[in-house]
Amino acid sequence: MKLIFSYLSRSKGRMAAGMTFKVVGTVAELFLPLIMAHMIDDVVPTRSVLALSLWSVGMLLVAVVAWAGNVIANRFASKVARDTTERIRADLFSKTLSLSAKQTDAETVPSLVSRLSTDTYNVHNMLGMMQRMGIRAPILLVGGVALTFTVDPVLALVLLVSVPFLALVSVLVAKKGIGLYTRLQNSMDAMVRKVRDDHTGIRVIKALSKSEYESAAFSKINGEIVANETRASVTTGVSNPVMSAVLNIGMTAVIFIGAYRVAAGKVQGGDILAFTSFFTVMLNAVIAIGRIFVEFSRGGASAKRIEEVMRLPRELLPELCEGDGSGAFIRFENVAFSYGGAPALKNIDFSVKKGETLGVIGGTGSGKSTLVGLLMRLYDPDAGAVYVGGRNVKSYPKEELNRKFGAVFQNDFLMAASVRGNIDFERGLSDEQIARAAEYAQASGFIGEHGGMDAELTARGSNFSGGQKQRLLIARALAASPEILVLDDSSSALDYKTDARLRKTLFENMPETTVVLIAQRISSVRFADHILVLDGGRMVGFGTDAELMQRCEEYRRIYDSQHGEGGEEDA
Repeated sequence: MKLIFSYLSRSKGRMAAGMTFKVVGTVAELFLPLIMAHMIDDVVPTRSVLALSLWSVGMLLVAVVAWAGNVIANRFASKVARDTTERIRADLFSKTLSLSAKQTDAETVPSLVSRLSTDTYNVHNMLGMMQRMGIRAPILLVGGVALTFTVDPVLALVLLVSVPFLALVSVLVAKKGIGLYTRLQNSMDAMVRKVRDDHTGIRVIKALSKSEYESAAFSKINGEIVANETRASVTTGVSNPVMSAVLNIGMTAVIFIGAYRVAAGKVQGGDILAFTSFFTVMLNAVIAIGRIFVEFSRGGASAKRIEEVMRLPRELLPELCEGDGSGAFIRFENVAFSYGGAPALKNIDFSVKKGETLGVIGGTGSGKSTLVGLLMRLYDPDAGAVYVGGRNVKSYPKEELNRKFGAVFQNDFLMAASVRGNIDFERGLSDEQIARAAEYAQASGFIGEHGGMDAELTARGSNFSGGQKQRLLIARALAASPEILVLDDSSSALDYKTDARLRKTLFENMPETTVVLIAQRISSVRFADHILVLDGGRMVGFGTDAELMQRCEEYRRIYDSQHGEGGEEDA
């Protein structure tokens, strides 16, 4: 909570003004019952119309001050809550973008989405409620009790007995509520994850007739949310009726004892009416305090989840490392890596010169994409070192290293924007660069058929075919003329002729670009300068197509399986 409340320091001037108006308005509200009691007990018996009129006008002015003070304070509170939440949300979003791949994997994307949406909304409500009612309700409660002493100390003491019970209920509910709402938000994360997965794979779900199964799975998660929400709501909902009951018992005692004191002439009727008014004020304050603790419990749980992300340490920072004197442009030196379980890569050792093409091939789960993640420093190796341009990738500032790469990953995405916007990707590239990249990627033809660079893509590019989307992604990677082009299984939807033309265009027009080409098809990598063969995270072959056909059994097995199926033609 300290981190969240630290954001309020930027609005301390506005908060101070709002608090001042809120105090003035609330105090004015407390004096209304006293004025009313004075008018009934002291002014009315005089039968003076002038005096009664003046006191009535005075009471009206106090009521206007109370109304205006609260309205102005509430507007200040709304603006502070809005601006503070906006800053929190912006910083949290920036933090999620700066997280390492390892941290993102640990937190999960659905959980980060939930923290950016639901949790920031809960914090917004909490900040607004704490300013609007967090000041007003305690003043009404404490001030109401205090002012009752000016009316009749004996009756005030009777009412005061209920205050410790009210405080105990509030503390217990708040303490229990934060844990329950944390559990509720965690179950919301699971729902977001399920919805995202199902909508991403909706075609597969329908094709396999699994809609009922997925609905049942969602119902189970939804049931957990309902159960957690019920427990949280029931627990926090106890505060209002219990606090009201305690206060009502106190008021019953006040009325009972007050009747005897009126009969004995120790208090007047107006005093009892004032007590009744103060009781109404205090009851409303107790109800408000109950709402405050509900919002505080919900907002506190969300604030804790936000702070967990905001306090994550920066990873993958530049380090002082020795350089590589081999003269290679890309080099893996005895690299090993795991995601926390079995090794994903082990003893990877190879080098590639600038302008050469490295083909990477292997079965599913062999470590091909992990290799790219280490090369681009999305992860750091557990052992060994990765060098780019003679420098350990750990020594590069993130932005400098990223500028060297153009990449197309598996399951990459396209925005619901124009073709130009998707290729440019907010990098400020010229029309010439965008057009050239589209031409190199063999995309110019179908872009024209769709209406040109201003043609709009639907969400996830669903109005383009799989091969067309891959070529748009390749154009995006090529547009900034990167030193290293990474194509991670990015031609799987291309026909053989288009794939061959793409490779030929790259070799002819980008001779200084080092290409790392990951593919499932041997035809896509066999013309590379070097081919790395992976099997179970191990490097089982490295060389040219001819060399591997002679001495790498795994490479020959892949070739025979693909060639035997008639699935390839030499390009």
